[in-house]
Amino acid sequence: MELFFYFVFGGLAAVVAALELSKNNKDRINTSSAFNTFKNNYLLIYSLMMAGDWLQGPYVYYLYSTYGYGKGEIGQLFIAGFGSSMLFGTIVGSLADKQGRKRACVTYCITYILSCITKHSPQYRVLMLGRILGGIATSLLFSAFESWLVAEHFKRGFDQQWLSLTFSKAIFLGNGLVAIFSGLFGNVLVDTLALGPVAPFDAAACFLAIGMVVILTTWTENYGDPSENKNLLAQFRGAAVAIASDEKIALLGAIQSLFEGSMYTFVFLWTPALSPNDEEIPHGFIFATFMLSSMLGSSIASKLMARSSFRVESYMQIVFAVSSASLLLPILTTFFAVPTKARGDSLSFAGCIQLLGFCTFESCVGIFWPSIMKMRSQYIPEEARSTIMNFFRIPLNIFVCVVLYNVDAFPITVMFGMCSIFLFMASILQRRLLVIADKPKTEDWQMKERDSESEPLNL
Repeated sequence: MELFFYFVFGGLAAVVAALELSKNNKDRINTSSAFNTFKNNYLLIYSLMMAGDWLQGPYVYYLYSTYGYGKGEIGQLFIAGFGSSMLFGTIVGSLADKQGRKRACVTYCITYILSCITKHSPQYRVLMLGRILGGIATSLLFSAFESWLVAEHFKRGFDQQWLSLTFSKAIFLGNGLVAIFSGLFGNVLVDTLALGPVAPFDAAACFLAIGMVVILTTWTENYGDPSENKNLLAQFRGAAVAIASDEKIALLGAIQSLFEGSMYTFVFLWTPALSPNDEEIPHGFIFATFMLSSMLGSSIASKLMARSSFRVESYMQIVFAVSSASLLLPILTTFFAVPTKARGDSLSFAGCIQLLGFCTFESCVGIFWPSIMKMRSQYIPEEARSTIMNFFRIPLNIFVCVVLYNVDAFPITVMFGMCSIFLFMASILQRRLLVIADKPKTEDWQMKERDSESEPLNL
């Protein structure tokens, strides 16, 4: 492995360690013992849930290929997953608000475990069912857990600022340490122990089962809108009214879709960008480096959110602008590096520059997650939190499906340019959100919702 990879990984690890060790009283939030117990319980469960997700990610494509499926069929399976999340996400989100967030989190565990079980079958229909179940589970993962946390946090009377501490720690652990160790653990199962590509899915199911037991035994139930006279269609209408009547919610949804759409596109593009001629690159080590970069971002976010002088709406403008610039590097390097068709033995100079840019982008991702979570907790109404959060994922899933379907239709530089433009647009929208953040809503969305329910509907 090249010395360059060790240099980047070691440098990032040193910076993360320095940031964590250098935290002083201004960077720390004084909390109560009751909150710490509550926070640690959530972090344990969230880490188990993310372990169940990260263990599967690196081996999905590989497993399908070992079953003999080609790129086109595998692409269809991936599209089915994102399409399922788009079609069923809003429904399961509304059910979470109506039937209970704890129940929805348990449903996530069961659904994802069933999805893991389907990986034992090489039959295309069974694998397609697994992707559909996985898409439903993904919608619950990115809505039900956060909705439960926010509602339970305020129900127990904890300070609002303490919520940012839980968010930043969850991303530091779940999207950082857990992701790195999951990748290493999966590598041991598949390569060292030679248990086959389905072994990480079995391990994921075990982690999900353990997490489900902890949820069932330690969590209490909370709801969005427990009223018995509101049907599912009325919940959809209420969520749509909330988005349409409050510009802040609409802006937040657009920002989230633009950033996450670019992020998921990056997941498909970084490998061909770094090895355009099939250069030998350490994919697993680079993935771990990206996750370490994400940890760096979450560590920075925790320091920023701990200080009242820094507003999330303000510094996120810079984050989006930096992320936009970082994804321009694959385009800029084409002007300075001489293209070649020869297969290289290692990462090229242009690839080294791009890797640094990609690490910068992943650091922005680490800042984005806890920051967007904090903004959602401030602007999204509790009554329809899960429903609205899954509404935000509809344009995201449409975008990812279109990209997957046309991934070979455009040059890679065009794809990166599109992502860079989207991120710049997110920065502009974030500026607008900052301007109107302190303005009171001119109209109560709940009044509009009640008006929209004047005509009885049955579903």
